[in-house]
Amino acid sequence: MRLLLDGTLRGLGRRSCALLVASLLATGAVSAHAANYYIDANLGQDSNDGSATAPWRSLGRVNATTLRPGDHIFLAAGSVWKEPLVITRSGRRDAPITVGATGIGQRPRIDAGGVAEHGVAIMNAEYVRVSGLEVTNDGPPAGSRFGVLVAAQDSGVMRGIRISDMYIHDVRGTNDRKDNGGIVFSALGPKRPTRFEDIHIERNIVWRVDRSGIAGISDQVTKQRWFPSAGVVIRDNLVEDVGGDGIVPRGTDGALIEHNIVRYAGSRAPGYTAAIWQWSTDHSLIQFNEAAFTRTRYDGQGFDSDFNSRRTTIAYNYSHDNAGGFLLVCSPKRSDQDNLGNRGTVARSNVSRNDGSRAFQLAGTVTDVLIEGNVVHVGPKQDIQMVIATQWDGWASDVRFRNNVFAVAGTVRYGHEVGRNGPDYLIQPGFGPATQIRFQGNRYLGRHIDPPQDEKGVMQPNYVPPPVDWAVPVFDPAKPDGFAAFMVRHRGWMERMLARELGAPVTPLEPMQTSFVESRR
Repeated sequence: MRLLLDGTLRGLGRRSCALLVASLLATGAVSAHAANYYIDANLGQDSNDGSATAPWRSLGRVNATTLRPGDHIFLAAGSVWKEPLVITRSGRRDAPITVGATGIGQRPRIDAGGVAEHGVAIMNAEYVRVSGLEVTNDGPPAGSRFGVLVAAQDSGVMRGIRISDMYIHDVRGTNDRKDNGGIVFSALGPKRPTRFEDIHIERNIVWRVDRSGIAGISDQVTKQRWFPSAGVVIRDNLVEDVGGDGIVPRGTDGALIEHNIVRYAGSRAPGYTAAIWQWSTDHSLIQFNEAAFTRTRYDGQGFDSDFNSRRTTIAYNYSHDNAGGFLLVCSPKRSDQDNLGNRGTVARSNVSRNDGSRAFQLAGTVTDVLIEGNVVHVGPKQDIQMVIATQWDGWASDVRFRNNVFAVAGTVRYGHEVGRNGPDYLIQPGFGPATQIRFQGNRYLGRHIDPPQDEKGVMQPNYVPPPVDWAVPVFDPAKPDGFAAFMVRHRGWMERMLARELGAPVTPLEPMQTSFVESRR
């Protein structure tokens, strides 16, 4: 094994190489049958033996190789390939198949536009790790495209996938389907139940992609075919300029969506989109994320807890400047076939600032919802709906708003849907057919029209917001160097801002999974 490192590393960076070396030393480099394969698009030849001194040229040569547990694939910095990388062989827990970069210079880049549906694909394989690459998939709009596709079909339980430190951009997929875009993990089991266990998507830049930024797909989400993926972690990713949804797992139990940044979702796709949301999940934990500048008002919220889901927790997040608002909790009418409804959503200790249209929307037959300890800032030029109930095959019931702060420099309204004007809701006072929408101990600062009954609430009509620093750190995805350091700064800013707004230090929550007594059966 040989990695070329010195103090002048650029593009790939010392950190990426160090992580790769640690991975190799810790997870199977000593395997007796493991091999190292080197690929250099500039200096290699496919007739070579693939060694460090005689590398291969093409990714096709790798795709045709029978990889074994513990094998390492080193892609040379500064190389560009116009062909996909496809992994179809599995590693082992103690000896994963590892793909990474080596050398000095720009990240090795895969340009799949016009030649393949995906730039990198892991197909029916487990214990595979891919990191340190640049991937694009641009071209005339023609259908589904992916930056990275992790696909399992009729293969049972697939474990140990890692997609990290990737720079994925300019993936021009179709905006007519949700199941394509930057990074997609898809578990389909028409013949054999299939799911992922222990799949991590971390520290990636996903920029200018259609339709989804990071998405999970599953066809085993009905009551009769419930086989959710477990150990799903989506963390420390930047997702920016997305045609449709930013981050949206489906068919998971105990997923952790933590400290991601999603900006400018809903930029091109028709229909309903949101920045960060989940559906057909149990016990999703969504925390420490920033969702901002979602462009559509068809939904268009920073966060959404969607249907066929139970016990979703949305905590310690920052939502701002989203055209559709802060939080949507929604579900159509329950069905014994494919929708258990939306039950037990908790939205606690989040901060919303300058979100448009609707701060809180309760759509359809959601129940057992707790919205507690959030701080909502409405700007002086804004006139929005603070809490509205809307119809989707029925109405909400049993929703509690407790100990929230509604700090309004403009105007807010409360009510229920009586009509539509495109993406906007026409409302009347009260929550109409929605039942048991209760308010307790909230603070109403500024101008509130038709506020709810709240016996322990505090009304303060005269309100002027104090001067506060809201300069959240930003990052230019066109210049990917320094991303890891930026994410550290961003998380620090988030923790300080949340502590200031909530009046107490913040501590991350731990994800949970469904117990046997809670299982869908």
